[in-house]
Amino acid sequence: MKVPNMLTLLRIVLIPVLVAVYYLPLSWAPLAAGAIFAVAAVTDWFDGYLARKMNQMSPFGAFLDPVADKLMVAVALVMLVETYASPLLTVPAVIIVGREIVISALREWMAELGERASVAVSYIGKLKTTLQMVAIFALIIVDPGSNYAWTGIVALYLAAGLTLWSMMQYLMAAWPHLSDDL
Repeated sequence: MKVPNMLTLLRIVLIPVLVAVYYLPLSWAPLAAGAIFAVAAVTDWFDGYLARKMNQMSPFGAFLDPVADKLMVAVALVMLVETYASPLLTVPAVIIVGREIVISALREWMAELGERASVAVSYIGKLKTTLQMVAIFALIIVDPGSNYAWTGIVALYLAAGLTLWSMMQYLMAAWPHLSDDL
């Protein structure tokens, strides 16, 4: 098995570990859960880098990498929404998860048309992902009642804004195909 694919599989294996550690009733659990999430976030970047650098790109990796990313983010956001129990966190979480569903469906549909390249990952998408990972990490490690939680919440709103912006870019790129039979 190729190293990038092993890193992607590691990210998937870390999901239940993240959940289990996050809910441990121990004082160090938030830091440990944050460390697990940080490892997953770094492997997200690292597996793509290695796949390109070592020329180990594969159909399996191309399929599984975005699945692993979306699962990790969605699971972390669901945990945080439950922990924070506030519309303040629920709104950006819904925007982020909703966008991932829309864009995944759009990419699949565009691929069926042979137009996958027109909805390829953009710079804004990469920036959005980075900000999202930083925000989620911050929200995992801080106490929801602390003043530091605002840093993560603000970063999550910025990520949600970039999420909407990148979704609009993807939809505009696909619009000629979407509007053919209106």
